[in-house]
Amino acid sequence: MSDGRAWQGNVKARLYERVRERGYDSLTAFAEARPTASLVELADELGPDDIAAVQVFSGLVAEAERSRKVTRLVRGQFVRELLECLPDGWPAVLDDANRFKIAKALGSWSAFTPTTHEEHVRRAGDALLATPPPPGWLPLGPDDELLCTLMPDEEV
Repeated sequence: MSDGRAWQGNVKARLYERVRERGYDSLTAFAEARPTASLVELADELGPDDIAAVQVFSGLVAEAERSRKVTRLVRGQFVRELLECLPDGWPAVLDDANRFKIAKALGSWSAFTPTTHEEHVRRAGDALLATPPPPGWLPLGPDDELLCTLMPDEEV
């Protein structure tokens, strides 16, 4: 993506054209069919040379806001970030290396959180640190029971 093609032309039209080419009527449906894929992987699947991960996320946020499902999007992004940082799930031992991985996952999750949900993400992260989930816990989608408990579907 270093050549800047992702920012040329009508970005939204290109993004949604690629989604429709793959048989989906929304970017959300495309992403939810791949709940563990990172934003980079989603962008690469849609167009490795002319779609950027930030464009995918921006489109997902816009759709979530329209459908009033931002909380679900935020939970889904947690799944993506946790899998990237802790591919084997929540660690059994919280040594310095694992604490760093957890902090990285929580920090990345927070960075990809719309302002309206920042406080909810902070509280959910605090709850995970205060009462860690079982070793190996690795949610595979936004409907994970523990995630839904930490961040219920009430929109803010």
